[in-house]
Formats: sequence, C-alpha cells, structure tokens
Amino acid sequence: MTLSCLTYDPADPEVRRNPFPLYTRLQDEDPVHWSPALRAWVLTRYDDVRQVAMSESMSPDRLRPFYAQLKGERRELLAEVMRYLSLWMVFRDPPEHTRLRRLVGTVFNLKALEALADPVTRVVDQLLDALPTGQPVDWARQVAMPLPAYVILDLLAIPHSDFPDLKAWSDDLRAFIGSARADGDRYARARSGAAGLAGYFRTLIAARRAKPGEDFVSRMIAARDEQGTLSEDELVATCMLVLFAGHETTTHLLGNAVHALLTHPDQLQRLRDDPSLIDSAVEEFLRYDGPSNAIARVVAADHAIEGRQLKAGDRVFGMVNAANRDPRRFDAPQALDLARNPNRHLTFGFGLHFCMGAPLARLEAKLCISRLLQRFGRIERGVGEPEWIDALAMRGVCSLPIQLN
Repeated sequence: MTLSCLTYDPADPEVRRNPFPLYTRLQDEDPVHWSPALRAWVLTRYDDVRQVAMSESMSPDRLRPFYAQLKGERRELLAEVMRYLSLWMVFRDPPEHTRLRRLVGTVFNLKALEALADPVTRVVDQLLDALPTGQPVDWARQVAMPLPAYVILDLLAIPHSDFPDLKAWSDDLRAFIGSARADGDRYARARSGAAGLAGYFRTLIAARRAKPGEDFVSRMIAARDEQGTLSEDELVATCMLVLFAGHETTTHLLGNAVHALLTHPDQLQRLRDDPSLIDSAVEEFLRYDGPSNAIARVVAADHAIEGRQLKAGDRVFGMVNAANRDPRRFDAPQALDLARNPNRHLTFGFGLHFCMGAPLARLEAKLCISRLLQRFGRIERGVGEPEWIDALAMRGVCSLPIQLN
C-alpha cells in the first residue's frame, strides 16, 4: 500500500473493531497523517500526542470556531447545545479553564473521591449479585454501563430510576461530541440531549438551592473563589459534564478491561493468582485498550510536526490509544502485561486538562475487577461477538457476551 492510500477512517467497521494494526502503520509510515474522511490531522506517535495535549499551539476550544462557521438551520439546531458545551472546562483555554477547574476542584477533589470507596463497593456488589451463573450475561449492559452511572448519580444525589432518561440524553450528546462525522440526525439529537439534560439539571439546582445537602450539586452551588461563584448556566453545564464524563469513560474502561482479560487468559489467571497486581492491572487496561481513543484540538498557531505544516484553524486528533502502544515509548507495546512498570500512558490526558475524575475511574475499575474475580471462579466468553461503539473520541464495547460460573 502506498502512502497516498493509507488513510484513517473511524467509520470503517474493521477500524472500529481493531484500529491497532492501522495505528502501527501510521506511526511508521505517516505519523502526522491528513485524513480526508475527517478533514483533520491524525497524530499517532506518543511524543506528538503528548505535545498536542500540552502545547500552547493547540487549543481545546474546538466547538466555538466550528459553530461560528455554521449558517441557517444547522446553526439554529446547535444554539442550545453551544449554550452549555461552550462552558465545559474541557473545551476552554486559560484563564476560563483555570477558573472553572479551580472552582470544581474545591468539590471534586482527591479527598472527596477517596471517600467513595464504600459507596462504590455497595454498587459493585449490588450489580454482581444480580448476575446469573451458567447463563448468558452481557457485561457491558449489565455491569459496565450502570456501575459508573449509579456512582455518579449517588454523587449528585439523583435516584437511579432517573438513569434511563439521563442515559438517553447523554447518548444523544455523545453522537455529537464523540464523533467527527456530520451524518444523519446527530445535530437534532444533540439539541434534544442538551435540552433534556439542561432542563433536568436546572430543576435539580433550583431544588438544591431551596434545600441544600451534602451532595455535589449543593456543594457546587456554594463553591466560590475571589472571582465569585459559578453562574446558573455554568452550574448546569458542569452537572452535564460530570454526568457525561463520569460514566462514559469508566463504562468503556470496565468493558475493555474484561474484554482484554478474556482475550488473554494467561493474564486473567495471573491476576487471579496474584490479586496484589490489581493497581498495575488497571493501569495496563487503561494503556492497552483505553476508553479515551483520541483528544481533539484546533491549531492555534502555525507550526510544524514531523515535517508537516499545520495551519491555524486546522483540526487535530491525537490518537491516545495509538500513542499508548508506541514502541518508541513502551516495550512490547502490543502485549497485555498486568505488571508493566513503568506505564506512563496518556489515557487521562496530560497537563492542564488531565482528567479530574481519574482517581474515581481507577477506584471503580479496581473494585469491580477485583470483586468479579473473587466472586466467580470461571469467566468465559459468551455466544456472539463484542459490539464496539461508533465513535472517534471514545472506544468501548456496547455489548460483551460472557458466561460466569
């Protein structure tokens, strides 16, 4: 295959199922690749992706320039979406990002997250208790999806019974945020999802103003710094972000982790034999087939990478899952090694935008995988193939048939 026909297209079903052979070729042959399908640059080497995450020549503020060039019906469709997504800290540069992260950090901090060990364990046990033995189980739908969602709902003091509506609205937003394609009705779905979530959280915030509690929403309402408090729209947007990011990423971490163990039975047995490996195992799950497939940026200033000229306004996708298997950084990168050390993967980002929820995701994965192996003596693949989500920014299974005994 010549360089001209080597192309990255996330819509390709084979790439969706297993992108790693293509990532390896891109690293070797075209590490700063122009994808006609995405109309964007695709970077696959570790050092380049790390630089994308931290360089001042790259901006996470990719939605506002995109929205500015829209006209007519599409612009009208996305007005409500942009009202809130433009306030998400993950899409902001300093100083706006700095202020939002500082305020949220007064509530969503390491001490608060570490205190969730017992509540997370209760949710894990509740879900594992409901799994039958000797019968088909869909790990993705029955555990990986509800576990982090219920944890976030508990953090927000929201009843679990509200999850179906919140999940549907979140999925509508994911179709817009997590994909680089403009097909189908994704703009209309995004508007519906944003309106649904915003309306729900606006009502919730009003109730917590009237009767504050110890939950995340009440504490965010009370949070302040020298510049004041969060505005009403900022509170709504932050609640939307916490719900969306807090369950999507960990859902795919849990799904991908069990899929990795099933395809590497030697490592599954290794973890059974030595449960003390769980911390390094979680890091390896994050590296080997992580939930964060790519980070998106817009070029803020003209510059060159690997001899290719990137112009201001160009879109860039730093392929995190490719970087995490770069042989220039990792020994035997295609192997799953649950004792890998060091393991400086990029799954939670780098620099200013390092994921604030990383400790919670690690905690949920550690407790869930540990207790799964303690509870069931045999974990095997079920009938049927895994189904992978149709997304670019995220990677995960939406269905994973298994059988437990």
